[in-house]
Amino acid sequence: MLEYRLLRQNRRPHYHPWLYNEEILRKVLVIRTIILTHHTGENTMANKRGQNEGTIYKRKDGSWAAQVSIQGRRLTKYTKTQSEARTWLRTTLSQVDNGITFLGAQMVLGKYLEQWLVTVKTSVRPKTYEQYKQIVTSHIVPILGRIKLKDVRPDHIQSLYNNKLKSGTSNRTVRMIHSVLHVSLAQALKMGLIGRNPADAVTRPKLVKKEMKTLTDTQVQTLLLAVRGTRYEALYLLAVTTGIRQGELLGLKWADLDWVTRHLSVQRQLQRLPGHGMVFSEPKSASGRRVIALGSATIEKLREHYKHQQLERLAAGELWIENDLIFPTIIGTPIEGSNLIRTFKSLLRAYNLPNIRYHDLRHTAATLMLQQGIHPKVVQERLGHSQISMTLDT
Repeated sequence: MLEYRLLRQNRRPHYHPWLYNEEILRKVLVIRTIILTHHTGENTMANKRGQNEGTIYKRKDGSWAAQVSIQGRRLTKYTKTQSEARTWLRTTLSQVDNGITFLGAQMVLGKYLEQWLVTVKTSVRPKTYEQYKQIVTSHIVPILGRIKLKDVRPDHIQSLYNNKLKSGTSNRTVRMIHSVLHVSLAQALKMGLIGRNPADAVTRPKLVKKEMKTLTDTQVQTLLLAVRGTRYEALYLLAVTTGIRQGELLGLKWADLDWVTRHLSVQRQLQRLPGHGMVFSEPKSASGRRVIALGSATIEKLREHYKHQQLERLAAGELWIENDLIFPTIIGTPIEGSNLIRTFKSLLRAYNLPNIRYHDLRHTAATLMLQQGIHPKVVQERLGHSQISMTLDT
């Protein structure tokens, strides 16, 4: 029809008198509106788009664009196909409905984790923070860091775990990766940066329990004979009778010992932190802060140890640095945990004892106490375990 062609060209056909019939003219104008909308519909929709609404349109270069309005700001995604644009739009609108903010829609995972580390630093122990930081920088960011926070999917995370395990990363480390991701993304969910926590839907590897290695009562006696008369005698006696952790032992101060009541208070632990050196920190958990009753034989060994330390102090002279530590170096400074382990390993080799970890002395102490009929609850309290199941698994 001539009229139709003229209308497509946006021209008014003045030479058709019948168009001035009111009813016919109204119908023609409707057709004209439809045609013009067909040509300019994308822009019209974009201009009228409201909060939490979206649109899709084809660009001049043949690609597609999807747009959504979040908190009054426009978020755009360019895709190769219309199908990809529709998928992105549906996903994003669903996330908006679940409370995602514009900031969350723009931020990549790596940047978010960087900010999360700054926030969490004030609420965890220094050693825990260093572990979190190492996991983030070494394991998560190199693989997932550039993905937008809102676009992180469970399959991304599961693939990370699977590839880490295939490459030889231990189950324990992968479980730590999961812990960091789950906790950090849970915080992002609370802040409205994401609509759900994708780490909820993945399967973390099972905890592989290593066979517990402990010393027998006879082997413990051999170890104590090996250190008799040395500056480490009282240290090893405390280790195998109380199960105190290595860091807790090296952090003990004379002020923590009540000679009259024969009670020893565990108030701190000594740790080496990257960039900070040797530092004192809070015990591993709330239950780690505890008071341990000592036997008369242990108190006597500690008296002998104190006298020997005074001689070392005199010998050091001006080199002595007072820290009030029960087990310092020969000049009063904190003992490096690695040096203590090196000495311990040398003792095991020299006296043909099982090649156990220093931490296994803690398990040895727990096992011996339970074998002697001491109530598990008492053993739990002496070890500073938060749950009795941890003690019974020893």
